[in-house]
Amino acid sequence: MGNERYIGSYEGSEKGPLLIVFGAMHGNEPAGVKALDLMFKMLEVEPITNPDFNFCGRLIGLIGNIRAKEKGVRYINRDLNRQWTPENITRINNAKEEDLDEEDLEIKELLEVVHHEINTYKPERLIFLDLHTTTAFGGIFSIPQETEESVRIAVELHAPVIRGMLKGIKGTTLHFFNNDNFEPDTVAVTFESGQHDEQLSVNRAIAALTNCLRTVGCVKESHVENRHDSILIEYSKGLPKIAELVTTHHISPEDNFEMAPNYKNFQPVKKGEILAKDKNGNVVAIEDSLILMPLYQKQGDDGFFLIKTLEAF
Repeated sequence: MGNERYIGSYEGSEKGPLLIVFGAMHGNEPAGVKALDLMFKMLEVEPITNPDFNFCGRLIGLIGNIRAKEKGVRYINRDLNRQWTPENITRINNAKEEDLDEEDLEIKELLEVVHHEINTYKPERLIFLDLHTTTAFGGIFSIPQETEESVRIAVELHAPVIRGMLKGIKGTTLHFFNNDNFEPDTVAVTFESGQHDEQLSVNRAIAALTNCLRTVGCVKESHVENRHDSILIEYSKGLPKIAELVTTHHISPEDNFEMAPNYKNFQPVKKGEILAKDKNGNVVAIEDSLILMPLYQKQGDDGFFLIKTLEAF
């Protein structure tokens, strides 16, 4: 059943939520896969070193885009994390396999595995955590769905929470993995743990995953070491606790988009500041804001995002 897609699985002695975690939804983002691999190794030895340890539920780790990961690229034909639309899923389900491209096949295979896990475990609660990294250095952050439970989980990851992102992009895992498309009570959160190749991005992904396990009730509060909170809180110092999307700068290959160098996540920018260049000339900030996910790789549909700090929820 798609064994090459499984990073690992772990089931507790008590029934609980089904937590499915994606790594490498973009093939050039290895930190999530490494974090999951280490997490499964830690879970195997935890009952030995801690006899009181008790796990509730089932944890599944899956590689998002296997074909892109093997080539070390973001995607083969199209960004997999922009393809999760109802229309696209319907097209894939109704098509002959020989008519599907690489990302279509990834979606088809992923959904087969996800539905297999749901049908096998029959959970009352279904949680998805999508682990990502960015091309730029700078702060970590989480992106929730616009639901109370998704925001609750995101807040507990102890990183800035970015609201409104689902309006600025389409077809992400956050758009699809919800109650509209799945029978159990379903929620999803995305976590960005740092720069693609930064070793600490793996550590931060492990810390976020640990906190997620605690928040959804898979592990007890007393079994989570304080260092996991400390890693995330320390790296989020000075960053807004909550922010919302101002604008997304969408791009296409024909734009010849080139980001200005050395921007970092959460770096303040001024209205009119030149952020990039494309075939039409300078691309400027539309207002005073913070920049997020400036694009420093060849593949991608978004040049950058601008966000603004919110005082409260």
